[in-house]
Amino acid sequence: MIVKHQKVDLLVVGGGTAGIVGAMTAAGFGARTMLVEQSRTGGDCLWTGCVPSKTLLSAAAHAATIRTLTGQSPQFADVQKRILAAIKTIEPVDSPQALEAAGVAVVKGALTFLAPGVAEVDGERHSFRQALVASGGTPRINVIPGLAENLVLTSETVWEIERLPERLVIVGGGRIACELGQALARLGAEVSLVIRSCLLPQEDPEAAMLVKSSLESDGVKILEGDVITSAESTPRGTRLRLMNGKTIEADKVLMAIGRSPRTGGLHLERVGVDLDAGGHIVTDARMRTSNPLIWAAGDVTANPQFTHLAGVHASVAAANAVLGLQRRVSETVPRVTFTSPEVAAVGLTTAAKSSGHRIVSVSHAHVDRAVAEDDTTGFTRLVVNSRGKVLGGTIVGPRAGEALAELTLAVQKGLSTSDIAGTTHPYPTYSDGVWNAAVMDVRGRLSSPVTGKALSALLWGRRRWLDISGLRR
Repeated sequence: MIVKHQKVDLLVVGGGTAGIVGAMTAAGFGARTMLVEQSRTGGDCLWTGCVPSKTLLSAAAHAATIRTLTGQSPQFADVQKRILAAIKTIEPVDSPQALEAAGVAVVKGALTFLAPGVAEVDGERHSFRQALVASGGTPRINVIPGLAENLVLTSETVWEIERLPERLVIVGGGRIACELGQALARLGAEVSLVIRSCLLPQEDPEAAMLVKSSLESDGVKILEGDVITSAESTPRGTRLRLMNGKTIEADKVLMAIGRSPRTGGLHLERVGVDLDAGGHIVTDARMRTSNPLIWAAGDVTANPQFTHLAGVHASVAAANAVLGLQRRVSETVPRVTFTSPEVAAVGLTTAAKSSGHRIVSVSHAHVDRAVAEDDTTGFTRLVVNSRGKVLGGTIVGPRAGEALAELTLAVQKGLSTSDIAGTTHPYPTYSDGVWNAAVMDVRGRLSSPVTGKALSALLWGRRRWLDISGLRR
């Protein structure tokens, strides 16, 4: 087997967030690094995920305000231009030129593993000491009998539409479905969500109810506990038949039912990399696969599919690979649904009665910034153990994702509500919700019978000492 190129220390497969971070981390340590990307660097986050979706959400929020004030809505073409402008602004950071400037060799093409230490890219063979697989994932699609393929959209193809669908049915009730559904409804589409179970099933039930209420107020029709069984073509689009026998008319159907790992064609079996039943690469806590010289990160693994997590995991994997470290990834994983209101959560969000944990909640009607903004819908909820250690929580409201940062650090570092309550916070901010909840918990613990007796004893002793001290003077 002839290999023409010089052996690289780390071969990175995929140019999305995980691949870019992993490659730059390895190159930063001085390792000879090569990144192979079949399409374009930047991945889902830049082209079809975080950047376009959050730009769309922002444009939709402005549209809702403009409609309220003037009765007019922006042209969909203008919204698309704004999305393209945001992508163009960020694109240079993830470009091949930026990678090469950081010391990463970038190769475009489809990669296939041939044998341990050898891979092929479009007919050219490359040798490597270790590899990081970060090939990402692709949206899953349910096959609906009778539904024309050209009417189906995903989170990747929705950005290619030339005009806003008048009637849009979204299959799914997770973060992507809620975000895109609310945004497109605010822009003027008639949106229906068909959900097999319930809206945002992983979140605090009260948080999900607040999002549901907000979506419905924006005109989104939510059909929980139902599925589409078949479809038939109509002059304007399609007629979808539900399990309950009812039908819905749609111009387009957007699939938002999760993602599948992109491992096809890699031939990971040739290098001894195991996959789980869902096709994800199996990794340990150090992001190492069943082959100790091959690592993986991002959506191609079974870990939660978040851009921020992909980057952190790739950084850990690259450092372990090229330096021989034994770093483990954190189990603290924050998540945010960027609807209005936002839902942000980390760690434990519920507490079983048998656990001894307790829940401390603060309504945003008692957060002064929310009162000043006239937007008190939402709450901050902490889960703490018997000693006041913060185990997790949920925040619902404007800027919930930003306020979650403090809560995430508290969970990661094992901080207590006393630590948070004893830290000076800027006022007035939405993060007052976290501080107020911490103060509430501390006061609750101080009012317990045992603590109350101890405080009474200290107070009595202090009074006696002051009285005696005063007399002596």
